[in-house]
Amino acid sequence: MRSITSAPPLTPLKSESIPRALHAEPSLPEVNASVRLSRSSQFWRRLLGFLGPGFLISVGYMDSGNWATDIAGGSRFGYTLLFVIMASNLMAILLQSLSLKLGIATERDLCQLCHEEYRPRVSFVLWICAEIAIAACDLAEVIGSAIALELLFQIPLFYGVLITGLDVLLILLLQRWGFRYIEALVIALIGTIIALFGVQVFLSHPHLLPILRGTFLPSTAIVTNPGMLYIAIGILGATVMPHNLYLHSSIVQSRNYKRTLEGKREAVKMSNIDSALALSVAFFVNAAILIVAAAVFHRSGHYEVAAIQDAYKLLSPLVGAAGASTLFAVALLASGQNSSITGTLAGQVVMEGFVHLKVAPWLRRMITRSLAIIPTIIVVAITGEEGTEKLLILSQVILSLQLSFAVIPLVLFTGSRARMGEFVNGRKLQALAWFTAALIAVLNIWLLFQTAMGNQ
Repeated sequence: MRSITSAPPLTPLKSESIPRALHAEPSLPEVNASVRLSRSSQFWRRLLGFLGPGFLISVGYMDSGNWATDIAGGSRFGYTLLFVIMASNLMAILLQSLSLKLGIATERDLCQLCHEEYRPRVSFVLWICAEIAIAACDLAEVIGSAIALELLFQIPLFYGVLITGLDVLLILLLQRWGFRYIEALVIALIGTIIALFGVQVFLSHPHLLPILRGTFLPSTAIVTNPGMLYIAIGILGATVMPHNLYLHSSIVQSRNYKRTLEGKREAVKMSNIDSALALSVAFFVNAAILIVAAAVFHRSGHYEVAAIQDAYKLLSPLVGAAGASTLFAVALLASGQNSSITGTLAGQVVMEGFVHLKVAPWLRRMITRSLAIIPTIIVVAITGEEGTEKLLILSQVILSLQLSFAVIPLVLFTGSRARMGEFVNGRKLQALAWFTAALIAVLNIWLLFQTAMGNQ
């Protein structure tokens, strides 16, 4: 492995424009610098042009894997683990901020930098880890969407998985019109999830004071109760997704900001606002899922509700509203489709960045989508409905194993002045980034150990 700090700067940070000819092919070339921005003197008009990438990233923080851990945490321990959701969200805001800054400052995505900086064998290992992580993440999203289709329309899981594969065609259609249409669809689906869970929270009549206590006052039981600690680490492990770090460093470059020092400063500032706002929405969704589980299942003595199907069956009878379960399933479908769209885009970024595979965009997406769909079809065909809960747990364990392979290079690159110029992490930020990376790694290793020992 070559020294990161000894590498020459990839992007000279001068006041004048930087010629694209000095660079290799940009990340996601068909959308790079394609979104026009307002030159208005009004802050809010300029900000609107930057809103979008953060919301694409945020869907990874409210996918089916998060649903499973949030439901289990709320049904078993009430509102206590709301603090863990908040802490996880703060970690996510930090790491995604590093990711977007990396993409803007270097005009590279994280995959491209790994390919350029590390030896071929190391780069190959990182590529395989990234592909495994994307497949594991898609496994959860595909299963979540298939479960939702089964709950809503009684479509068998096997056929539901096949149907979810069609969203790749939707991405192709929307991207022909412009990247903004993909972002608009994702934001619309996020809005649907928020509205549906807002209704769910209202119907469940939660208690406000326990919610505030659980959010801002951590309980010592989180670390002293083995069962609570296991679910807490599951929430942490399901929060930061490796493919989100790769994807965010790429899609922030879709904005047509000036590739100058001044232009990049504004892009980093605006993109951080976009990311923080979107991840705050993700926090609300995850908190809402846990609050509903606590208010409905825990309060009624149903402490062992963890499977999504069980939550669907029990929700309407316990809430006393006939449509509560249907709202739950529709939100699940929106969440699964959202995450599948961003997972497919992440697959394209990873394949192009690590191996520079030059094929038609539609073929690239079919390849990356197949990496998730085909294994899911095989597993669902063998295990049937009974295996879906175990598959969701397995997907989160695999993601936990892969996470550090993305986080550690990210912290290394953003701490390198040779790479980042004036955008390099300060000492305090770098220390906080390393602490976060170490904490995630240690907790995920503990989660893997407990899973291997069968202590779930």
